[in-house]
Amino acid sequence: MSMASASMPQSPAPSSGTNVDRGVVLLVSLAIVIFAQIIGQLINPRQSLLFLIGSLLGITLYHASFGFTGGWRRLAVERRGRAMRAQLLMIGAAAAAFIPLLAVGSVFGQPLVGATAPVGISVLVGAAIFGLGMQLGGGCGSGTLFTVGGGSARMLVTLAFFIIGALLGTAHLPWWLGMPALPPTSLGTVLGVPGGVAVTLLGLAAVGAVTVLVERARHGSLEKVAAPSRGGLTRLLHGPWPLIGAGLALAALNLATLLVAGHPWSITYGFGLWGAKIASAVGVPVATWEFWTWPGQAAALNNSVLADATSVMNFGILLGAALAASLAGKFAPKATLPLLSLLAAAIGGIAMGYGARLSFGCNIGALFSGIASGSLHGWLWFGAAFAGSLGGVFLRPLFGLDGFKK
Repeated sequence: MSMASASMPQSPAPSSGTNVDRGVVLLVSLAIVIFAQIIGQLINPRQSLLFLIGSLLGITLYHASFGFTGGWRRLAVERRGRAMRAQLLMIGAAAAAFIPLLAVGSVFGQPLVGATAPVGISVLVGAAIFGLGMQLGGGCGSGTLFTVGGGSARMLVTLAFFIIGALLGTAHLPWWLGMPALPPTSLGTVLGVPGGVAVTLLGLAAVGAVTVLVERARHGSLEKVAAPSRGGLTRLLHGPWPLIGAGLALAALNLATLLVAGHPWSITYGFGLWGAKIASAVGVPVATWEFWTWPGQAAALNNSVLADATSVMNFGILLGAALAASLAGKFAPKATLPLLSLLAAAIGGIAMGYGARLSFGCNIGALFSGIASGSLHGWLWFGAAFAGSLGGVFLRPLFGLDGFKK
């Protein structure tokens, strides 16, 4: 959602009116209610609640056009860092809650685990591949989902190839895990809760300060936010939402995910699982691959996809974004699909899926949830993905997409 004021592949900004796709609103609302009931009956109420949290995430992401791809590109190309600073605030707000809770270990009988992973070559390479892919694909993990939910035909191509790339990543991950790496490291464990929170917040503040310096060096001042064309309940229902408010809402919803699921928000594991189930259905012996013989992965492959927390939240994001798009009167916008653009979407999707599996997540599971959990691998992911993103921005003009100005 490459948007001037946001951070992901662009969803068209709602008009100043309040035109609503009422038929779509009714259908999607019914789908959310019915699907939540089905999940609750077939699996359990906790899983149904996670689906509803995912729906709220989808609404928030769409109404704010909140993501990473466009924001990172704006910083690189235009030297505007407003979207990046909103992302950093979101991560910091979550970290202030996550690190203390993870140190406690459980809440109301629910064990809590953070998004921690080894710090090594797999993360470094995978994150760089992901960063490049998200600029070609036009969205990150969360951005791909919410733009598909909003009706983007191009991003549907990106999602299809994202799933293929994630499946390929499961085939190769065991080999990558043999590469040099440090064990999973949490700042909250190493430095204690106060130290872990302080270092995390200081690190995020330092990155934010760099964006301020870069923006002022180019423009002399920070970008001013235009006054909203609507307010109150109208803006809440139809958008657009402010980036900072949306970032804080996403932090709160990630916290809700941690408390309900026992782990932070993630996205791309679900894509690999969907790919594995589809491949198995057409005769590919996925169950014999080493990754899918591990106990947790084997259980996920054998169980209903509705039993996977990541998958039901992804379904919720798709439907929540569809509801937000229809409330904004922007569901299923017309889209032209040039061949080179479709090729970029396919390459970007495969790169993101493969890179996310190697690096233990995407902009949500590795960056947002990883840094918020105090994990060092989240910081390595951040740096490597941003570097890869710069490469992707340079490549975009080859596919007829905007990139660095010549």
